Amino acid sequence: MRRFGRAAGILAFALLLILNAGVAQACPVCYGASDSAMAGGVNNAVFLMLGIIVLVQIGFAALFWTFWRRSKEIRQRREKFRLVTGFER
Repeated sequence: MRRFGRAAGILAFALLLILNAGVAQACPVCYGASDSAMAGGVNNAVFLMLGIIVLVQIGFAALFWTFWRRSKEIRQRREKFRLVTGFER
């Protein structure tokens, strides 16, 4: 009985979306005026999100570059040490 109620609720929600499709497709860029303030705001939001993604990727690149540089320095320090042989106790 409980599953029937959940399925009925999902079906009613889907039916509401189908009957009210005009509101669901109210994209300001696709269906509105392309020079409206809302379309400009959507475009600015898209560019902001792309900028955040670019900054995060730059951060990852800087992190891995730092790891590579530190490992190179550690390898050079290890190569400077020489094992002294011939001294046995």
